[in-house]
Amino acid sequence: MKIRNLILVMGVLMSPLAASAAQVSIAIGTPHVSIGINVPSYPRLVRVPGHPVYYAPGLQANFFFYDGLYWVFHADNWYASSWYNGPWWFVEPYAVPVYVLRVPVRYYRQPPSYFRSWQPNTPPRWDDHWGHNWEQNRSGWDKGDRHAAPPPAPLPSFQRQYSRDQYPRQMEQQREINQERYRYQPRDPVVQKQYQERYEKRDQGQQRGRGGDQRQDQRQDRDQQRR
Repeated sequence: MKIRNLILVMGVLMSPLAASAAQVSIAIGTPHVSIGINVPSYPRLVRVPGHPVYYAPGLQANFFFYDGLYWVFHADNWYASSWYNGPWWFVEPYAVPVYVLRVPVRYYRQPPSYFRSWQPNTPPRWDDHWGHNWEQNRSGWDKGDRHAAPPPAPLPSFQRQYSRDQYPRQMEQQREINQERYRYQPRDPVVQKQYQERYEKRDQGQQRGRGGDQRQDQRQDRDQQRR
C-alpha cells in the first residue's frame, strides 16, 4: 500500500497536468485523493458516438461520464467520483467498466505517450498495457456489440449550479444533494459494486457507530439511575 501511494505521488507531481492545474493537493492513506485536476465549474459533456459514455472536450484531461459516475484516467490510474470535481477514489484496472475501456483513443484529451502508436478510432490496447493477468480477468472486454450497448445515463446537469465556493466538498453532502436532485441508480454491475463499496458500506459503518453511541448513552443513564 505504501509503495502504491508513493507511485501515485510521483506520477501526479511529474505529470504536465499537475504542473498546470490551479490546485494541486494529494491525500495519502485516505479513501479519496485529490489528483491534481481542478474543474472549477461544470464541464461541457459530449457523447462519444456509438458509446454510452460522455467526454469533456474542453478539459485538458481524460475525463468521462458513464452510468452516473465521472471517470478520470490520470497518471496511468483510473479514478471515479459522483461529482465532477471529486473527491476521487482510486479504481483498480480490474474494476473499470468495459464501456469506459472501449472509448476510442481520440477522445482522451491528455493521452499518455504510449497511446501515440495506437489507432485513434480504436480503444486503447489495455491488454498490452496491463498484461496477461489483466487480460485473463477481463477477457472479451473489447468484443462487445456496439448496437447492444445500453442507453447513456442522464447527465446530472443540476451540478452546474454548484461551482467554486458553492461546490460541496463533503461526501455526505454530495450524496444528500444527489439523492434529492438526481435519482438515477447505476445499472452496470461493475459500477454498482463501486457505488456500494463507496456509499452503502460507509452508511453501514456510520449506523453501527451511531448504534454504539446510543448503547453507551443508555448505559450511562442506567448508571445514573442506580446512583
